[in-house]
Amino acid sequence: MCVRLYLVQHGEAKSETEDLERSLTIRGEEETRKISGAAKRLGIRPSRIYHSGKKRAEQTAGIIAGAFGLSVQLGQGLNPNDDVRPWVERISGEPEDLMIVGHLPFLEKLASFLVCGDEGAKAVVFRYSAIVCLEKKEFGGWSVDRIIKPESV
Repeated sequence: MCVRLYLVQHGEAKSETEDLERSLTIRGEEETRKISGAAKRLGIRPSRIYHSGKKRAEQTAGIIAGAFGLSVQLGQGLNPNDDVRPWVERISGEPEDLMIVGHLPFLEKLASFLVCGDEGAKAVVFRYSAIVCLEKKEFGGWSVDRIIKPESV
């Protein structure tokens, strides 16, 4: 059985001048709903969905979780500039599929570290509301399985 990690950059958010909490825009909500439906149709089923606690990530996680009938959990250490190593350790021992909804550059660094062993490698290009699926290889490394973008579903 292979373990998958789904990384999602939050949906498009309002600017700080428009909304200090940076809630999702209408487009951000729509794209996240669209990608959630596609994920469900494709058989993506994380056991848990974590978010950073920032409003835009929590809203994105909530929309996705609603499509799967799951609840969301606050994940400590998922802010844009947090160190990825605690999550690398946590993910390494995880026997079930997980989803993390967060921000750049954190998600970019996490994916690069898992795939290349170098958080600065820029192994994956993220996009608002897209799902980056990483798959744990038999020998313990990770590879990019697929990227699901709102415009391609």
